[in-house]
Amino acid sequence: MGLPGGRLDPADPDLLTTAIRETTEEVGCDLGRNELLGTLDDVWPRSPLPRLIVVRPYVFAKPRRPPLALSDEVAEAYWIPIAAFQSAETHRDTQIRVRGQEMTFPAYHLEPGVVWGLTERILTSLFSLTM
Repeated sequence: MGLPGGRLDPADPDLLTTAIRETTEEVGCDLGRNELLGTLDDVWPRSPLPRLIVVRPYVFAKPRRPPLALSDEVAEAYWIPIAAFQSAETHRDTQIRVRGQEMTFPAYHLEPGVVWGLTERILTSLFSLTM
């Protein structure tokens, strides 16, 4: 499970434009710059390899939950209440097989699935500011 996102397009004047465009393309949710609450710290994969990607998370507030229109890049989408992330039972380690090796990662265990990796780190950063 992950959040909408993508790469900077040469036509994008900045990463905020990229975030708005990618969210519209992937889930059909139009974000207005006036709905921007702020930017979280950049994150990147925890790997011994060089930083091949860096993710800049943007946080928006919508006045109402908009309908979604999923692109072919997205299999499913869920609206999950913030309260679902607050339980100690929800945020716990999980075992993930990476390159044939079992590894332990912090994760959110939610009804639709497990959120781990960059998405878990982005959400944990957000929730540390709001909870």
